[in-house]
Amino acid sequence: MLQRIRVAALALVLGVSGTIALATPAASAAPTPTITKVELSPAAPVVVFDSDVSVTFTFTTTNATTAALKLNGDTVNVTSTAVTGGLKWTGTKSFGPGAAGKWNYAATATGDGGSVTQSGSFDVVRALTTTFGDFDASPDLVDRGDTIRVTGRLLADGKGYEGQSVSITFRERGSDSYREVAKVTTGRGGWFGARVQANATGWWRAEFAATATARASVSDADRVDVRRANLGSRIDGFDARPEPVDKGDRLWFSGALRVEGRGGLAGQRVSIFFKAEGSRRWEYVTSDVTGRHGRFGASAEAVTSGWWRAEYRGTRGVNGSVSRPDWVTVNQPAPPPVEKADTRLIKFNAYPEPVKRGKYLRFRGVLQVDDEGSWEGYSGKVALFFKPLGSKKWQFVKTTGSGDSGRLYTKVKAWKSGHWKFVFSGDGDTYGDHSRTDYVRVKR
Repeated sequence: MLQRIRVAALALVLGVSGTIALATPAASAAPTPTITKVELSPAAPVVVFDSDVSVTFTFTTTNATTAALKLNGDTVNVTSTAVTGGLKWTGTKSFGPGAAGKWNYAATATGDGGSVTQSGSFDVVRALTTTFGDFDASPDLVDRGDTIRVTGRLLADGKGYEGQSVSITFRERGSDSYREVAKVTTGRGGWFGARVQANATGWWRAEFAATATARASVSDADRVDVRRANLGSRIDGFDARPEPVDKGDRLWFSGALRVEGRGGLAGQRVSIFFKAEGSRRWEYVTSDVTGRHGRFGASAEAVTSGWWRAEYRGTRGVNGSVSRPDWVTVNQPAPPPVEKADTRLIKFNAYPEPVKRGKYLRFRGVLQVDDEGSWEGYSGKVALFFKPLGSKKWQFVKTTGSGDSGRLYTKVKAWKSGHWKFVFSGDGDTYGDHSRTDYVRVKR
């Protein structure tokens, strides 16, 4: 019985094993293709000038065996090259001026896992036609070296074209070629302007170089005539002398008129102008005609203090000029001398001698005036001076006064040994004088 059970169990095991061994695995699904965005070269918008433009379309796929590209529903042949992870597909098409407008594209990738499409659009446009309007160079007649103003407007398809670089060029009379003088950028409405220096007669114009989206253009030329500029003049070495001068005396003026590149200029009238102190107005006084080497000289009466200068009005081919101003002080004549009487300081004494430091030192004296040979007391202000022992400089100490008797008295505290004296400076009726000196020793 036990044996039969073992045999039956073995048969059951073998039956199960056979069933497992005969089972078949399920099939796996194919991966879905992928496709990248379509790239254009040159990039959109595609700008067409006079000849056709060839545009290359590229995209990359994975898990795809075939791909297709359509433009506005028409098929464009594409070829593939292997790249990492997939295939790169390339197709080309040419666009002429008649192809301007919006174009739609659809790129499809197909594989065992199905299909996927990438679609979009781009523009084909005609290149902008540019022109210049209202170009002008002014003024039409200038001196050599002056600046002129060049202005104009850049248009693209009849509308103002702003933010564009424009060259200002010039062709000198007798030359066959234009050269660039300046560059400007158009502003709002396409307007532009620049200031340039005119050194020769010739023609000015504006030029716009072609860009990726616009055609080149050149403005009409505008002529500017350049005449020889006047020569500059200057007045050298202008001088008004003497300085200072008394009122009523004569002032003499001199200088030289010179012209650049020629030296002194003879036979020209130079005027002398004056501006009084405190005034703002220059007034004509006199003049002279330049002689050899352009020198001139003139004179005038001195009336009041102020500034003098020379002026030249200029002549044909020579500009005028003005000298530097020269200041002259005019003094009022001194009044006739007034006869004064002599004075004298006598009986000067400083006491006590010696004196203790910090104690008062007293001074006496008499101021007298010569009254027709007789000395009489005189009332006046007298200064006391002190010169310390070993010093060479007198020091003012104080002022005292005398009465009609002429007697003088004052006192000061003594601090150093030295010499003392009275000094009378005089006044409107008398001359001054000083006393003898008196030495006083100061003890501690």
